[in-house]
Amino acid sequence: MGHPLSLHGHLKIFTTIDEMRAASRALRGAGKRLGLVPTMGALHEGHLSLVGSARAQCDAVAASIFVNPTQFGPNEDLAKYPRPFERDREMLEREGVELVFAPSVEEMYPAGAVTWVTVEDLCSKLDGRSRPGHFRGVTTVVSKLFHVVEPDVAFFGQKDAAQVAVIRRMVRDLNFAVEIVVCPIVREADGLAMSSRNAYLDAKQRREALVLHRSLMRVEELARAGERDAAKLAAAGRAEFENAEAVRLDYFEIVDAETLDPVADVSDGALVAVAAYVGATRLIDNVVLAPYR
Repeated sequence: MGHPLSLHGHLKIFTTIDEMRAASRALRGAGKRLGLVPTMGALHEGHLSLVGSARAQCDAVAASIFVNPTQFGPNEDLAKYPRPFERDREMLEREGVELVFAPSVEEMYPAGAVTWVTVEDLCSKLDGRSRPGHFRGVTTVVSKLFHVVEPDVAFFGQKDAAQVAVIRRMVRDLNFAVEIVVCPIVREADGLAMSSRNAYLDAKQRREALVLHRSLMRVEELARAGERDAAKLAAAGRAEFENAEAVRLDYFEIVDAETLDPVADVSDGALVAVAAYVGATRLIDNVVLAPYR
């Protein structure tokens, strides 16, 4: 498509890097503070909360919709990952997003591309350990999106806590002129963290998936009651999975939120992170324990 599709004069969709860059530069040239919400589409209330934060803090909001192949492993769900573009577009338009960047894979990854952005140490922790190469794909595509859109601020969800730590480090280490804002996890009424992958769950799996949130609540409750020993807290969290037969725990860890290194004691605060397979679907969740003073 050679030119942006203008819909009711509000939302413009760009499929090429040159068009997106020109549009965002025009906005910033006019003195507008530009926010970016990077997504893989299949939007839910969690994404919309990021858009809401962006609208509150910026003069103009851009969202990207790109199912990034380089962050999927060989046996992962790239082919079946939901891509309801028309629905996503309508949701973003309703939320007042001005620009949508929806490139093809060929546009984002020119033939023969061999350059990667790797955050050495952090890339192999938590989800990076379970999904080798995953964060290399994330950091590479996010750095490309930052170069294309040149946002003043970018908005990410706390649900992807390891991703947040990796992107923050990348931004710091490579001197990106972008502020990172992290927004709280948005949950269903029963506590399940919102995720595009929840659509894969049948009714029984959907109920079983609640063990992730339950395990985190257990740890939070014990920490509030005075337990500071991370090993004991983690053991209590893992114990919640013993009765969940259809759920396979990937990891349950208590770590420093910035370095993702294990902590022995949670007095200074900690990230409690969990990942588990419910059937074939991998879900993640976390809770942040505040420092105890």
